Amino acid sequence: MPFVHNRKGDYMELAGLIRSVPDFPKPGIVFKDITTLLGDGEAFSQVINAWAGRLAGRGVTRVLAVEARGFIFGGALAHQLRVPLALARKPGKLPWLTIRESYSLEYGTDSLEIHRDAVASGDKVAVVDDLLATGGTAQAAVRLAEKLGGSVVDVGFLIELAFLNGRQKLVGYPVESFIVCAAEE
Repeated sequence: MPFVHNRKGDYMELAGLIRSVPDFPKPGIVFKDITTLLGDGEAFSQVINAWAGRLAGRGVTRVLAVEARGFIFGGALAHQLRVPLALARKPGKLPWLTIRESYSLEYGTDSLEIHRDAVASGDKVAVVDDLLATGGTAQAAVRLAEKLGGSVVDVGFLIELAFLNGRQKLVGYPVESFIVCAAEE
């Protein structure tokens, strides 16, 4: 089980702070509700500190956070690292000129967009999201950063649903998750 170190010198078990909600948003899906972790200020702080510590040696110059729950972690990490934050959003949500990357879903496609000036050429980018499932969204975010000349130095998640094999779409990139679910629980 994943642990993070807290200010008292103790270790906190993270997986127990995530609520599993069966049959949400549809039957057969077990939703990983992170609001329970976010509601624990000490745990949230320790996750951000541990995540920022892991990124500190990678020379990150920009955090690219994926809509929507990735914004929570991405914003906190960009603040902690004192680097700019870029946002990857669903089409039509950003107000200026964008570039788009589409990705496959089980039945159809979806897309992400970022502003054309969100990542500078030569940026060392950490892509951040709350959950790695099938990997399509993260792969699209990586491609967007690279289209703008960035180099992806980390792809990080709070939770990884390993049984969905999302890492296969991110081969060649450093992928790290705090909580890895080996089976649907």
